[in-house]
Amino acid sequence: MKRTASVLLLALALPGLTATVAWSQSQYPQGLLNQKGSFMRGAARAMGEPFRGLTTSDGLIEGLFSLRETGVSAAPVLDAANALLATLDTATLSRSHFAIEDPEWRDWSNVDVGIFARRGVSLEEMNDEQKAAAWNLLNASLSAAGVEKTRGIMRTEQTLLELNGEPIRYGEEKYYFTFMGMPSESEPWGWQLDGHHLVINYFVLGDQVVMTPAFWGGEPVRAQSGLYAGNIILQGEQDLGLALMQSLSPAQQADATIDPDKTRNNMAAAANQDNLALDPEGIRGSDLDSSQKLALLAVIREYIGNLRDPHAEVTMEEIGAHIDDTWFGWRGGAADDAVFYYRIQSPVILIEFDHQNPVGTLRKNQPGVPTRDHIHTVVRTPNGNDYGKDLLAQHLTTHPH
Repeated sequence: MKRTASVLLLALALPGLTATVAWSQSQYPQGLLNQKGSFMRGAARAMGEPFRGLTTSDGLIEGLFSLRETGVSAAPVLDAANALLATLDTATLSRSHFAIEDPEWRDWSNVDVGIFARRGVSLEEMNDEQKAAAWNLLNASLSAAGVEKTRGIMRTEQTLLELNGEPIRYGEEKYYFTFMGMPSESEPWGWQLDGHHLVINYFVLGDQVVMTPAFWGGEPVRAQSGLYAGNIILQGEQDLGLALMQSLSPAQQADATIDPDKTRNNMAAAANQDNLALDPEGIRGSDLDSSQKLALLAVIREYIGNLRDPHAEVTMEEIGAHIDDTWFGWRGGAADDAVFYYRIQSPVILIEFDHQNPVGTLRKNQPGVPTRDHIHTVVRTPNGNDYGKDLLAQHLTTHPH
């Protein structure tokens, strides 16, 4: 009773209070809050499991990754990270900078900010100097194609805002930067970009770089109206995957096909799946001819090529060494306009591509039916080296912090 009286007295003393509370509640609908609670509980459960890494049912393969010098300097990334950190005040640093082994690495999601809260500092709240420094970090870390893909995905968020009118969920700059460890020439460190349909985990140790897990997606894939009318994303991933499937003989296509029907979302290794056990399916690289193996590597290169070019080549060399043990699996048809899912999996790489059910484009796409207008992709390093954790563990064995 006393508490109720106190609230009433405060409301009388501050006439604007009740209006402010009502406005706040109207801006964050109860249903959206419920979704937010569900996603946060799912993330908490996943992070409660010690990290093991993605494996097959046979368990972890050890000894795949080694500390070494690649000969490709990461100095531009280091300099750009330090320049961005130098622009942040202490309050922003406290929610944006974490220890190298902090669970923040794993606290990401591909869903929108309205249903998954992020730490860090967003482009939306940065001043002009900070935004310039943030884009400089992306330019130093990614290839030109990777930067353009990043911009394209961010533009889809503006289109979703225009289509749905939900500013608490959608917006071109609702993407958050965090840093792990102290940027260094010799000690492990990294950064993360986390937001709707775009997540980049970027680990650096000396001149070695691991850029997984990485999530690239978007809806609508083709913007037909608004500020970014004509914006198109993720067509290379779609078209190269389909071209590879179409290049296979009928017998090979039958081997590659996991399911001829594509009726739902099929992605398995997105957020909260760091410890997923996933067995390869489809056709094995050793059963492809030389031209088909090159086509498979071209699909992989479309994803790895988001990384700055010299480090992308180092990663491709590691992947190419396992080409005969790289599997290509397919769900759906293989017609030119097909809706489909594919997975590429080896001991050192996992890639998934998935045409998804519509979420933010229900006004033009049929609910519950996968569409080419909504794409999810994810890239992971199996057997314990997502977030560079295998390299980090080896480093800490000889250089305890």
